[in-house]
Amino acid sequence: MSRLVVKSFAVSLDGYGAGPDQSLENPLGVRGPELMNWFFHTRTWQSMQGDDGGETGVDDQIAQQGFADVGAWIIGRNMFGPVRGPWPDDSWKGWWGDEPPYHVPVFVLTHHPREPLVMKGGTTFYFVTDGIDAAIKQATAAANGNDVRVGGGAATVRQLLSAARIDEMHLAVSPVLLGRGEHLFHGIDMHALGYRCEKVVAGERATHVFLCRGA
Repeated sequence: MSRLVVKSFAVSLDGYGAGPDQSLENPLGVRGPELMNWFFHTRTWQSMQGDDGGETGVDDQIAQQGFADVGAWIIGRNMFGPVRGPWPDDSWKGWWGDEPPYHVPVFVLTHHPREPLVMKGGTTFYFVTDGIDAAIKQATAAANGNDVRVGGGAATVRQLLSAARIDEMHLAVSPVLLGRGEHLFHGIDMHALGYRCEKVVAGERATHVFLCRGA
């Protein structure tokens, strides 16, 4: 049975999942890339860029696990691109070039319809305009029993957490203080929603916190 999971989601020590002022030049917000420093050094990341090398410790092992058994993704419009409002045309195809790293169906939450976008390597973007329940239903069907991974951004994760739809969550807590940006848990009572900390693993450049919902 498919689970709805958040994997390898980077947050700062003060709880921010992205920096302020996200834009085409700063897709993760100002200072946002500091949150991903743990991932950028891994062999997993280097391999995704077509490069050799990279670190092979705990951070890399957990990064690899983040892509295992994933049959579909759900992401927010902001993670797909910086375009706001109605789509001006079909020229924007995401941040990742011709072959995105997903290799499975990706369901993009948006208020504005667009035809599915087929990319190289098995990724197809589907644009869902009728809310999170519809996105979950479609992604679960596409995942064929594998996990549905929620990729962000922070607002999308927060929306799904508020509805208690996330089954498991892995946070990569980076040792930085952003001070401002998109706070992951703003307005959310995780304890009241039934979430608990299952385990904590120390990595080389981040502390990995695993949360689950239920007894």
